[in-house]
Amino acid sequence: MTEATVIDLVDATKSYPGGVHALRGVDFHVGHGELVAIVGPSGSGKSTLLNLIGTLDKPTTGTVRVAGYDINTLSDAQLSALRARHLGFVFQNFHLSAGQDALDNVADGLLYAGFPLKERRDRARTALERVRLGQRLSHRPNELSGGEKQRVAIARALVGEPQLLLADEPTGALDTASGEIVMELIHELNESGTTICVITHDNEIADSLPRRIRIRDGEIVSDSRTTRGTA
Repeated sequence: MTEATVIDLVDATKSYPGGVHALRGVDFHVGHGELVAIVGPSGSGKSTLLNLIGTLDKPTTGTVRVAGYDINTLSDAQLSALRARHLGFVFQNFHLSAGQDALDNVADGLLYAGFPLKERRDRARTALERVRLGQRLSHRPNELSGGEKQRVAIARALVGEPQLLLADEPTGALDTASGEIVMELIHELNESGTTICVITHDNEIADSLPRRIRIRDGEIVSDSRTTRGTA
């Protein structure tokens, strides 16, 4: 682990009862400010990998370090604190509260950070403006398009200023036009300094990113970079 990396996996494996080996000796590193696709078909192990990087699970063997912390050495409370301080999550199905407007959905991303309500809402307003939704603060999820819901989810993930943003199939529930807007936003956020991993089965999305880590049958089969990176 160096100060220049956010994610370090060294010979990481994950096995389950019954002889199921979801990950087999995975090694890779992600540096500060990178924009990376983790791409593979269904059943390839990418969801298991997401759970390890997101500190939602621990490896069976090997080492996983996130933001400098070896997750095998941390208690559940310490892992929760690590997620709260360093990680932001964006999911395919948004996970927004139907009874709250966009502002409070985003403010809830700071619920466990100890900020008073006014500061949480102030920060939420800034995050929503950052994703171009400053005019939709009072709208509830049923009043938003799919693309707008995903941008609210991204704002919620960013409101705590995490070192690392993990986006799991961020365009999977969107039409093509909305998906393109979300990917443009992901590029903009990365250009402003956020380290981002996009987990996807979509080769077109993966090929639009500067680095692709391809996984199949629990193993990394390629790790390639390009100067091309436009959505």
